Amino acid sequence: MPRILLLHASVGSGHKRAADALARAFRIRQPGQVWVEDTLDHAALLFRQAYTRTYLELSDRAPALWGYSYYSTDKPESTAFKDLRTRIDRIGVTGLGRRVRRLQPEAIVCTHFLPVHLLSRTKGQARLPQPLYCVVTDFTAHVFWAYNQVDGYFVATDDVRDLLIRRGVPPSIIRVTGIPVDPAILSAKDPAAIRRVRGLGTGPVLTFFGGGLDSERVRAAVARLLEIGLRGTLVVVAGRNAELVEALRGLSSSPTLHLIVLGFIDYVDDLVVASDLVISKPGGLIVSEVLGRAVPLLLVDPIPGQEDWNADYVTSAGAGLQLRLMAALPATLARLMDDPQRVQSMQACAKEVGRPAAALDIADHVLRDLASGEHGFKISERPR
Repeated sequence: MPRILLLHASVGSGHKRAADALARAFRIRQPGQVWVEDTLDHAALLFRQAYTRTYLELSDRAPALWGYSYYSTDKPESTAFKDLRTRIDRIGVTGLGRRVRRLQPEAIVCTHFLPVHLLSRTKGQARLPQPLYCVVTDFTAHVFWAYNQVDGYFVATDDVRDLLIRRGVPPSIIRVTGIPVDPAILSAKDPAAIRRVRGLGTGPVLTFFGGGLDSERVRAAVARLLEIGLRGTLVVVAGRNAELVEALRGLSSSPTLHLIVLGFIDYVDDLVVASDLVISKPGGLIVSEVLGRAVPLLLVDPIPGQEDWNADYVTSAGAGLQLRLMAALPATLARLMDDPQRVQSMQACAKEVGRPAAALDIADHVLRDLASGEHGFKISERPR
């Protein structure tokens, strides 16, 4: 019975969703104990607040500054900078080592680079006998993901693999699996049945995940979509963004376009399956989830840095389009809806590059490694 520790960091939602997907995959593949834990739960309060706010506030309020920070640090670290970052992280996250010793997992799988940074150093000092794995959750890999004291990497594409190799990661430990998404995505669903149950009509269905976007810009785009004679159903999902729900209040369906505004829901996958096209920010997880259902994407407002790369991957694969300006959304959607062959072509490309089995593939690799003692540690063994 394997004991697996899955570590993420609560900087955005994607890293946790990837860890949750892996937890389900491990439980499907083999009964055992699986823990999903936030690395920042084992950090000092001030460190946790500073770490999360730096990303969330910069990416939301000053994306250009975040982009500058991302690209300026995406290069080989000087020894002094690396030592300083290590000292700050180790002082800030004091409880992770104790948690690992208490749980005694047989394998540790990380979906954020912070726990990899902390535990790879411990492993390099021969104080972590368990195999340590890293799952890169975007379609690129910042230099902060690249460490030598890791037993295995799981990445989205061959391009990410090549990038890690150029940054010094041994090729033999990198596996191209895709980004882990809920294994339930492998189960077939009937789009027509979902449309009936959810009241989505029989025409084209467009789903707009707008919770992470500027509310006023989303409202302006939706208002314009209602004016231009687009046909079908437009579903706007605000998630936990109450401000967006309020901003859309007062907008109503047009004679040709049925508008549905939703807050937090637990049937996101149903909406994706029922959609002809999904509109979203290009986070690594939402992109992987939608491609896993072979649905094309229209990507808007990417955060400079990793989301730029995610959007570039989708467009280069022919599985969607990227818009830098929200104002271009209505006209672009109108052209796409007037060109069903193009949408079908994008759909075919999405099916070709989607990796819905990624979480199960990663779980299989880790369990095979443990069963064989690939990294000098077997399931039957326990650290003391």
